[in-house]
Amino acid sequence: MNTPKVYNVLFLCTGNSARSIMAEAILNAQSAGRFRGHSAGSHAVGSVHPMAIDLLQRNHYRTDSLRSKNWDEFATPDAPVMDFVFTVCDKAAAEVCPVWPGQPISAHWGVADPAAATGTEEQRQRAFNDAFSVLSRRISLLMCLPIEKLSRLTLQKEVTDIGLVTATEPASA
Repeated sequence: MNTPKVYNVLFLCTGNSARSIMAEAILNAQSAGRFRGHSAGSHAVGSVHPMAIDLLQRNHYRTDSLRSKNWDEFATPDAPVMDFVFTVCDKAAAEVCPVWPGQPISAHWGVADPAAATGTEEQRQRAFNDAFSVLSRRISLLMCLPIEKLSRLTLQKEVTDIGLVTATEPASA
């Protein structure tokens, strides 16, 4: 019996305090072991935003292993080889990334930064909820892809297109 491949996915952001952290938690919780989510930042702030932790916990996601870390951790020879790398913020997408071992498929899945939201507590919470919804939708679409059956070029197009999907629009996957 063949053991199914587990796909390593790295979500990148500048600070690695909210969006990429939420994406890591969502993927790990929803993928039933088919994917292993990781997150990192180009300039990691060193802590996870409390509103991200609160949102994840309210939605029954594990948060005990989440931490803000620099993307250099995933460019070392002993780091897990990534199959996919997704930037979730425009700043990280514009930066020169390290060379990832294994030539992962990459795409930009930009999401507004909830940690930068201003206004009332309710408005800031709404920004986190919106980011969570967009990430959840995109991750669900990724998990529906028949990865093993797609050519690399087709898979690249599919994950790029997922980055254009909002939380509420219908998708083709």
